[in-house]
Amino acid sequence: MVELPIDTLYAGRPREIAPGRKSAICKEPLEPPWRIEAEGLVGDRQANRRYHGGVEKALHHYPREHYDAWRADVPELAQEWRPAAFGENISTLGLTEAEVCVGDVFALGGARLQVSQGRQPCLTLNFRFGRRDMARRVQETMRCGWYYRVLETGAAQPGDSLRLMERPRADWPFARLFALLYVRPRAFDELTEMAALPELAESWRALARRRIESRKVEDWRRRLGG
Repeated sequence: MVELPIDTLYAGRPREIAPGRKSAICKEPLEPPWRIEAEGLVGDRQANRRYHGGVEKALHHYPREHYDAWRADVPELAQEWRPAAFGENISTLGLTEAEVCVGDVFALGGARLQVSQGRQPCLTLNFRFGRRDMARRVQETMRCGWYYRVLETGAAQPGDSLRLMERPRADWPFARLFALLYVRPRAFDELTEMAALPELAESWRALARRRIESRKVEDWRRRLGG
């Protein structure tokens, strides 16, 4: 039984993170109680609604244990490696991409959340950390985190737990999904299975279908920043 205590949720507002570049990736602890609506946490904002936010990316979860790995990998940014550095709303210990699965349903206070898709790292991370290779590093390590859609709105407060309620796709942890996207991108039989997952966000299912139909892997260079 997965049950993770929540002491803080994080929210941000758009601000300039580099000349001419605005983002809400820099998040801070949000005063409770926390109201969770269909498009996420009340008080949280996005600068570019084309790529961020919306019902399939209502809340972002990033495993707190990844920060130890980043301290080892990029020690020169040691001061940055703390919860919410990757723009997450939820940071916990005890749940990583190796354990969380597509479609998992969690309760948090009065809200019910469902894992909808993973995070595909983009060049915003390069601007956020001042490194041209940061998005690529996140993709290569597959320390990406994941998103939730909101099945039931509600409120939460410190002391509430993130509790696993349902696991319909136990054979689809995100470690498998990210490996399929970035390590085995031409595993077309698995991509066919991925495209058929009803709990997975439609944009990710469409990505799988495009690969199957074209027999090509999409160009990552623009998303990763060169």
